[in-house]
Amino acid sequence: MIEKCNGFVNGYNSLSEIDGKNANMFMDFGIIKLGKGENFSSTENEKERSFLLIEGDVVLKWENEEKAIKRGSCFDENPWCLHVPAGVTVDITANSDSELTYQAMENKKTFASKLYTQDEVKSQIFGEGVLNETSNRTVRTIIDADIAPYSNLVIGEVVNHPGRWSSYPPHYHVQPEIYHYRFLPEQGFGFSAEGDDAYMVKNGDTAMIVGDVSHPQTSAPGYAMYYVWLIPHMKDQPWSRETTYFNEEHKWLLEKDVKIWPER
Repeated sequence: MIEKCNGFVNGYNSLSEIDGKNANMFMDFGIIKLGKGENFSSTENEKERSFLLIEGDVVLKWENEEKAIKRGSCFDENPWCLHVPAGVTVDITANSDSELTYQAMENKKTFASKLYTQDEVKSQIFGEGVLNETSNRTVRTIIDADIAPYSNLVIGEVVNHPGRWSSYPPHYHVQPEIYHYRFLPEQGFGFSAEGDDAYMVKNGDTAMIVGDVSHPQTSAPGYAMYYVWLIPHMKDQPWSRETTYFNEEHKWLLEKDVKIWPER
């Protein structure tokens, strides 16, 4: 299902709620939009949270820490992402118009808060050298079970190179997943598949992808497509790349030195 974007208001824009709308995503998710000088504060007694800067210039305050962070482009720059346990208050003040993602999962574990910096997050190109470069994309994994085994959430970013595919070959996993999209230029578009159904997505749209359904993505030629991807670790079913399964009919695309038309 696609949540179409009709514009975000300043403040918090809720898109998924554990006990409310889109509850089958099993996590809270939304967009924090702030104008210059505006503030947002968050406290949760039972939920860990992540705050990812999509674009802008903000000051983060948590516990005894304070950090000014900037990001000019989610396409060209690695992310900043603050991850805190339940009980920690986070204050965000904008020095310019800014947007961040908010993700929250129930987690009573105690762990140290961490700000993932642009230098720490690895940016990798997937799809190079195969399938005539038609699935080239930039992938940035920020938090997963290997990086933060104490966490119940997963968050990362993908940039589809124009006219290319991602989440490819088609794959699925038992956990649901959220994709939140941005385009460069902003009038761009792409397509999000969910099983046999495909949906056009535009700037600011959000896909709510249920578990056990394959979900390949593609961007239109001429338009880069960025999306934040978010997955909840489910009880006794944590997400990992090892628990991600490719559709049987498309597994041949993973073969070493696979040949496709016109070489095939």
